[in-house]
Amino acid sequence: MGTPDFAVPTLVALAGAGHQIVAVYSRPPQPAGRGLAPQPSAVARQAERLGLPVLTSTTLRGDEAAAAMRAHGADAAVVVAYGLILPKPILDVFPLGAFNVHASLLPRWRGAAPIHRAVMAGDRESGVTIMKMKEGLDTGPIVAQRRVAIAPDATTGDLHDELARLGADLMLIALGALERGSLQLTPQGEAGVTYAAKIDKSETRVDWSKNWQEVHNHCRGLSPFPGAWCELAGAGRIKVLRTTEGAGAGPPGRVLDDKLTIACGSGAVRLVQLQRAGRQPMLADEFLRGTPVAPQTVLA
Repeated sequence: MGTPDFAVPTLVALAGAGHQIVAVYSRPPQPAGRGLAPQPSAVARQAERLGLPVLTSTTLRGDEAAAAMRAHGADAAVVVAYGLILPKPILDVFPLGAFNVHASLLPRWRGAAPIHRAVMAGDRESGVTIMKMKEGLDTGPIVAQRRVAIAPDATTGDLHDELARLGADLMLIALGALERGSLQLTPQGEAGVTYAAKIDKSETRVDWSKNWQEVHNHCRGLSPFPGAWCELAGAGRIKVLRTTEGAGAGPPGRVLDDKLTIACGSGAVRLVQLQRAGRQPMLADEFLRGTPVAPQTVLA
């Protein structure tokens, strides 16, 4: 049960390891592209390539949904960024349980956007947790965890890809232990609980009055999607996809040199990768060849 790109490596790993996958549940097709035609999810596309049946339920509540789930005769469920709540009647269908790949070191960053929030907060490490699901928001007992360091300039996209691969590997290990009857469950503690709220568009604009580290974490934490942005006179809205620490000081938002170093409330960041509306992402040098930005320009 999964929907976005993050869940695809786990599906591929399960199939490659020889597990019998009786059904794949994913969210319904969503409008995408210039024509806004409904497009199947990344997991649905991969399932079709693997010749697996795909179900795109809009809800799992009610007796009918539970009966349909029970009819598959599945021993267990594997859930990765599915996007729908699994109510207790659904969880109770599986004799061995439902197991979730969560992209954080639970109980830190329970909720919808754990990778974004970890990077935006400046966390120095993250990881994946395999959790046996129960009612409640990411509160189930922990089966396994793996930690990874977050590099100082790493983006959410970088961490996303690493954790997706790690989560797939760890799920196979967990299922192996489940088959052998040696699975260990550790209840989550209450210390260190934080919540990773869904990213709201209202928080994506760059606030240059913050110190350079906060600006840097904000930009890399929202990259590549939805993207932190600012406005440049004559060029409109610009997404800032990669930054690093810069040198210099000045009024917040002021361009300090010919390398797109921007003054913050304290310190400065250098813009490394940007994207104009309707264009492809580009490195700063390439961006400046097409859109010259003189020192002393102020970004809003």
